[in-house]
Amino acid sequence: MNIQIRKLSLKDYNGLIDSMTQAYGGIGGLWTRNNIKDLITLFPDGQLCVIVDSRVVACALAIIIDSQKTDITDPYREIIAGGTFSTHDPEGDVLYGIEIFVHPEFRDLRLGRRLYDARKELCEHWNLKGILVGGRLPKYHENAELTPRQYIDKVKLKEIYDPALTFQLANDFHVKKILKNYLPGDTESLEFATLLEWNNIYYDPKTKAASQTKQTIRLGLVQWQMRTFQDVEAFYEQVEFFVDAVSGYGADFALFPEFFNTPLMGAYNHLPTTEAMRELAKLTEVTKQYIQRLAVSYNVNIIAGSMPFLDEANKLYNVSYLCQRNGRTDEYRKVHITPNETKYYGMYGGDQVRVFDTDCGKVGILICYDVEFPELGRILADQGLKMLFVPFLTDTQNGYTRVRNCAQARAIENECYVAIAGSVGNLPKVNNMDIQYAQSAVFTPSDFAFPTNAVKAEATPNAEMVLVVDVDLNLLKELNRYGTVQNLTDRRRDLYRVSLIK
Repeated sequence: MNIQIRKLSLKDYNGLIDSMTQAYGGIGGLWTRNNIKDLITLFPDGQLCVIVDSRVVACALAIIIDSQKTDITDPYREIIAGGTFSTHDPEGDVLYGIEIFVHPEFRDLRLGRRLYDARKELCEHWNLKGILVGGRLPKYHENAELTPRQYIDKVKLKEIYDPALTFQLANDFHVKKILKNYLPGDTESLEFATLLEWNNIYYDPKTKAASQTKQTIRLGLVQWQMRTFQDVEAFYEQVEFFVDAVSGYGADFALFPEFFNTPLMGAYNHLPTTEAMRELAKLTEVTKQYIQRLAVSYNVNIIAGSMPFLDEANKLYNVSYLCQRNGRTDEYRKVHITPNETKYYGMYGGDQVRVFDTDCGKVGILICYDVEFPELGRILADQGLKMLFVPFLTDTQNGYTRVRNCAQARAIENECYVAIAGSVGNLPKVNNMDIQYAQSAVFTPSDFAFPTNAVKAEATPNAEMVLVVDVDLNLLKELNRYGTVQNLTDRRRDLYRVSLIK
């Protein structure tokens, strides 16, 4: 027999539901695939399962809550926000167990204890105060002549065996409160339950958890002047100048514009624009590696604008690279290609939309035209987006206005920060890149904690400069929970849904 405890994945869903059905015998509902997907997306570390010979036989699901802001005596459905889990707070202080079960055929293997031990280790790793769980009383209906308190006391004295409460007490949990109407329809428990607590004796309120992230993030936006360069080395020198500048101000992120390397196309101006862009794409890999080294050496995460990229099938893409200061590189391929990109360059659209984990939280990248499609921003928000970076390239004020106004809308509707950075100046020696118009900016949601015009800061229009801006992630958390309006929470999930097809 091979027993393994690991993080739950969506591919485990069918086995999970089979075991849950056997464990509960028809009491309560079953978690949907979307429920499990949401939990794994929000808090992958908290979703655990036990695999026995390739079979899912036990599971523990959890979220993190803020004990000061969450009424832990609320009914179960309210604490999990009706199955949306919007109460999950990655910067909270308590692990809340929302589910644990073991398939009846495997209960003699003490798998429940293994899962609780794994939860305790998780709690210590995240430096949380403790664990809270709501516990059923499945044998209470057989002792209904007793009050809930009398029943609990007899279980503590081992005069009555309750499969749930006895197990939890044996795992160092103590009863904190008796809950009424905790799980409607639970006739075995007569709808009573216990609120149980395990205290983490290693909790240190002065120490941040290893997985917590910074809350005040400094952004450095490069409003790039299009100019001719004598060679690639001169281009690299200009890039390093700006990286050095934003790093000197202690920035966590540096954002460059879309196609900021197109001045290098001047060497291929004698070629048709399609071929010139493909020649430029041959420089992308070495440029990416160069910028990645800058990210590490200057200790700043760099969104390397965007550059053309040729894949193995000889298809041309518009790609942005997130070069992280820990040495990791992620990429995003522009999904929506403009008519001009298709006409002049023959570009293809990417097919992945996802957030990226950084040391400052979850971020997303949308390239220029992409931000004009609200579906992408909403999908990223559902994945936990806090900051959205938009490198753009616009030649006229009309084009810039589209990007700006749509970026502001994404910030408001998705309760996140949006940073946009573009290029300025003229580039007469590169076909189809003649003129530029830009005013880089950082946009916020619109509520009392933010600027009244929802603009955190903006650059001088059409002037080369660096915009350095601090954003506070705590304000997003407060907005999500206590905002005047709550765009994410108040969505009618019973009526509509925005999701990826592939």
